[in-house]
Amino acid sequence: MEMPTPPRKGRLQPTLVLATLSAAFGSAFQYGYNIAVVSTPHKVLKSFYNDTYLERHGTFMDEKVMLLLRSCTVSMFPLGGLLGSLVVGQLVDKCGRKGALLINNIFAIIPAILMGVSKVAKAFELIIFSRVVLGVCAGISYSALPMYLGELAPKNLRGTLGTMTEVFVILGVFLAQIFSLQAILGNPTGWPVLLALTGVPALLQLLSLPFFPESPRYTLIQKRDEDAARQALRKLRGWADVEDEMEEMRVEDAAEKAEGRLSVLNLFTFQPLWWQLISIIVLMAGQQLSGINAVNYYADMIYASAGVEAAHTQYVTVGAGVVNIVMTIISAGTVEWLGRRRLLLVGYGICGSACLTLTLALLFQSTVPELSYLGVICVFAYIAGHSIGPSPVPSVVRTEIFLQSSRPAAFMVDGAVHWLTNFIVGFVFPSIQEAIGAYSFIVFAGICLLTAVYIYVVIPETKGQTFVEINRIFAKRNRVEIPEKKEETIDVGPHIPTLPAMETFF
Repeated sequence: MEMPTPPRKGRLQPTLVLATLSAAFGSAFQYGYNIAVVSTPHKVLKSFYNDTYLERHGTFMDEKVMLLLRSCTVSMFPLGGLLGSLVVGQLVDKCGRKGALLINNIFAIIPAILMGVSKVAKAFELIIFSRVVLGVCAGISYSALPMYLGELAPKNLRGTLGTMTEVFVILGVFLAQIFSLQAILGNPTGWPVLLALTGVPALLQLLSLPFFPESPRYTLIQKRDEDAARQALRKLRGWADVEDEMEEMRVEDAAEKAEGRLSVLNLFTFQPLWWQLISIIVLMAGQQLSGINAVNYYADMIYASAGVEAAHTQYVTVGAGVVNIVMTIISAGTVEWLGRRRLLLVGYGICGSACLTLTLALLFQSTVPELSYLGVICVFAYIAGHSIGPSPVPSVVRTEIFLQSSRPAAFMVDGAVHWLTNFIVGFVFPSIQEAIGAYSFIVFAGICLLTAVYIYVVIPETKGQTFVEINRIFAKRNRVEIPEKKEETIDVGPHIPTLPAMETFF
């Protein structure tokens, strides 16, 4: 009777791989590219702002106004992301996961055109406005993409496909760093093209993603189209008999009927999901407040304060990008082997240690000049640690710990937390660094420690388990009783009798 199980161990079929590449390149890539694209060429943009202001007013811009505009150029992106995260729930429910990603390309193509013509139009306001719109694009894709990939993936590949969100974010960051080099596009003539390139992945996704299936879970559970869901699964799995997986989704559908569709407000008052909700808030806040975007947004400043010459900082930034890519790919390859918890704990441990050591290096490098090299090593170690756990793994966990009915609302909450904390770090970090200098990294070390403690105490290992099984683990922590009989049925395989257990949630 168990003979069908081995073949159902998911494989990376061409349709699944190509759907993942199309979705991730056109979505997560946007996020990464637009985080880093204004970092290295900030002096070129500063010059453009100054020249435009001089032409309009006959005088150079005040330094405080320039600092404000620089902060706005950076921080308007996460503010737009916050706006995008607030609409993503409705969008993925009404248009589907794939449909939401396709519609979202509008928010990449329009700002790409506006930024491309900003120099000719002599309007730096177009750049700032476009950064908000690109943020909306990133806010939608950062929630819709993990949802789409998590629902496409077979159980044994969910971790690997889930980390693709972060892999493509990092690829976007890296290519932005390469293109931003002065010798390529990070110069007075090339920067409009540099900023406009963000429209290319969106166009490629518009041309390719329509040929791939919608999420089978969405199709079956929300659209009630069994035939379309079955056809999608056959394409994604590469075999005709997909009834086991269809049955698993019917079990989840039965659980959905008991639970009902949840809004964001319902989510906060629904006891069976309290610990899941707290967990995604902690994971998202910890991911951003642990300092990763302070490193991404202000990498050049950090390297300069660590003693790297101004002419060389852009190349050090590219080197850090290579570390980022390599460690994220390692994470994607080991998440199903080592598990989610272990990667998170190891990653936060490395990040916290690197922050503490970087603080000491920055404090004493004036006395011991050789410590400037230790400072750069600490930044690289921090990036490696974040890339192996805190950056990629939350995208997997946040998909796994919610069922279909609560996932859109949960992603709105975690997206809002992600972008709000991202905005706070981007806007506040320069002032904190100016006020307390090297000690600012002690704050990040403390956040790494607190987040690691929470993960160790609260978050279970989720690899290799169905969404319903994971939901059942959290039910115990939420003090929701599940009949013994229920546990037995699930161990054998997914069966409709799961419904009574879900009814106890009320």
